[in-house]
Amino acid sequence: MRNSPALYPVVEILHIIGFVVLVGSIVALDLRILGLGRAIPIQPMAQLLLPLSRAGFLLAVSMGFLLFSADASHVVRNPAFQAKLLLIATALVTVVIAHAGPWRQVALWGNKAPGSARALALASLVLWLGAVCAGRLIAYL
Repeated sequence: MRNSPALYPVVEILHIIGFVVLVGSIVALDLRILGLGRAIPIQPMAQLLLPLSRAGFLLAVSMGFLLFSADASHVVRNPAFQAKLLLIATALVTVVIAHAGPWRQVALWGNKAPGSARALALASLVLWLGAVCAGRLIAYL
């Protein structure tokens, strides 16, 4: 893939678009759960943003796999890449916990999310933004 003057940059751009859609939708929803923009109901916002985050995740992961395969022997030893994978895995665990726990009662939340949902939203913000930062550092380590 690196031999193609166009393919690698296109895959990298698609990877970036994927994580922008993923992290952008997650940040918007997490900030709402944390109390920002109380005029916007949480449940309809989630119904709009969660499918976007899934699509962004699928695009980012598929393009990320292609980027990884282009230089796997070098990238796998990169501490920033290792941190990125750990942060993403931990963020996905918070998604599972959120959907198995507080999100099951989202219809009852009204305009304010419960403390458990707010704690998970804060963890989500830190983890996904950390993954973006770690991903950016891959080029420098």
